[in-house]
Amino acid sequence: MYAYIKGTLEEKAKDSIVIDVGGIGYKIFVSDQSMAKLPEVGETTKVYTHYHVREDNISLYGFLSNEELKMFELLLQVGGIGAKTAITALSNITPSQFITAIISNDIKAITKIPGIGTKSAQRIVLELKDKLKTEDAVAKAEEKVEIINDESADEASQALQILGYNKTEISKVIEKLDIKGKSTEEIIKQALKYL
Repeated sequence: MYAYIKGTLEEKAKDSIVIDVGGIGYKIFVSDQSMAKLPEVGETTKVYTHYHVREDNISLYGFLSNEELKMFELLLQVGGIGAKTAITALSNITPSQFITAIISNDIKAITKIPGIGTKSAQRIVLELKDKLKTEDAVAKAEEKVEIINDESADEASQALQILGYNKTEISKVIEKLDIKGKSTEEIIKQALKYL
């Protein structure tokens, strides 16, 4: 419903902010990492938003980047993961670390997130890895893009697709990078600077 909200930062609370847009204050829940990067009260800010509706609650969740928003929305697609757990995850792990953990089946990294146990972490990996494979198959059918041979670069490409980037732009960026000997996470971080 709301792609983003841009206005004057009026208030910072423990887990939420209020942004004034034309005399209307929007209460937006944010992660700890986003809270730390926000400007001072009184300055203009822009946050990408997710309009979350449940039968007993309607809330706005805000993110400083599209990558964080995409990670939040991916987590909400996993059975048993709610908005509070998803925002807590963003407070404890970056989108690139999260995607790397999914691709490499790193259950231990995901269980470090408060509120996520081993079974939930396994479900996250299972459901999101399957989603990645489905999105990858659709992308291959729609686009004829040269396949990247390097395993780390291929994993990075898949991770970036999960974050919402298309395969063509990812391939162009990865071709420009020096990826020899780089880990998947390093390639993702470098690529995000250009994307």
